[in-house]
Amino acid sequence: MKPSDLRKMTSEDLLKKQTESTQELFNLKFQLHTGRLENSSKLKAIRKDIARINTILTEIKA
Repeated sequence: MKPSDLRKMTSEDLLKKQTESTQELFNLKFQLHTGRLENSSKLKAIRKDIARINTILTEIKA
């Protein structure tokens, strides 16, 4: 997701999105270790999305 799209969301929506992304990251890591992951670049994209969400949540709190 783009940061501009994330900034339009409320903090509750961001927390929900963060939880969903964290769960998706767990599932992708599980697939990676069991050998079923086809596109390993999704791991990097999900990690970056989680970092963006965390950054914007910190900006909102400050």
